[in-house]
This record gives sequence, structure tokens and C-alpha cells, in this order.
Amino acid sequence: MKFLTMALTVVALMAGSSLLMAEETKSGLQEGEMIGAFYVTKLAGASEDGVAVGKNLCYRCKNGGRPQVIIFTRSGDKAIVDLVQQLDKAIVKNEDKQLRTFVNYLGENKDAAKAAAEKLAKTAKTENVPFVLPNEFENGPEDYGINPNAEVTIILAKGGEVKGNFAASSAKDLKVDAVVKGLESILN
Repeated sequence: MKFLTMALTVVALMAGSSLLMAEETKSGLQEGEMIGAFYVTKLAGASEDGVAVGKNLCYRCKNGGRPQVIIFTRSGDKAIVDLVQQLDKAIVKNEDKQLRTFVNYLGENKDAAKAAAEKLAKTAKTENVPFVLPNEFENGPEDYGINPNAEVTIILAKGGEVKGNFAASSAKDLKVDAVVKGLESILN
């Protein structure tokens, strides 16, 4: 009986600590901070945005002060696909507000990250979302503070200022509905 009680206590502590770790994932620029320029190479998506696949540019700069969602991911999980598809629809719905988004795929190996981004673009089948590889492909732009332990970091910005931040150590833990609801902070 003592052993069973001790085993259950250990399991409860482990579950509690993993929940705590998931909730405490902090990554990327935080609310009130300004988003800076960084360069990426367009790999796929948004065929009508005037940027050719293979071009190196600053999408953040191209988007200017418009409301924008900047996604940094190391995963092609279905939660990411769902989010990108919902954002694609939100771009069309909010055309008058000029909502923009772009997906930055991160990884330790440039070729693997590029292939994963292209696969994610094919899976998501979006029309208005570009998929890119940042020049700083391992962890994104240094001054953005992307946590290497975060599988996904999402920054919502308007007027160059961060209005919302969502991060998860695992893409499976991403609260897609919360991110979509967070669009209100940049669209109003």
C-alpha cells in the first residue's frame, strides 16, 4: 500500500510539473515590445503577394504597420495546419484591415527546415499565407528571443508593436482558438 501511494505521488508530481512547464513556456517578443526587421527566403504560398519564391526579403518590413501574425514553428503538427488555415480565412475576411501573416519554419538543419516548410505549405493549402525560412533559421532573429525549447511561437503585432504572444513547448499544446481570438487585439 505504501509503495502504491508513493508511486501515485510521483506520477502526480510529474504530471503537475509537465503542466507547469507547458504553461510557463515563454518565447519571443512580449506585449508592448517593438518588432524589428529580419530577413527570410520565401519558399511557398501567397502566390499573389508580389514576392517570388526564392526571394530574400523582410516580410515584416513589407507588412509595415499593418496588423500581422508572425509564426515561428519547428513543427508541421495538425494544430499548426489548423491555425494557418484559419488565419488564411481571416486574411480574406479582414481584407479591409489588411491583416497579414507569414510562417517562419525553424530547424537545426537548413535543408531539413526548408523541406519541412514546403511540406507544411502543401498540407495547409492556403492562398494568402507565405511560408518562409529565416536567414537565422535555427532560432529565428536573435533580437526576437525565440526560446529554442518552444516548438511554436506566435507574435501578434500592429503598428510595429507586439499586442499578443502565444508560445508552446509542443505544437500539440497550442491553443489555436486563443490565437484566433487574439486577432481582436490587432484588428480593432
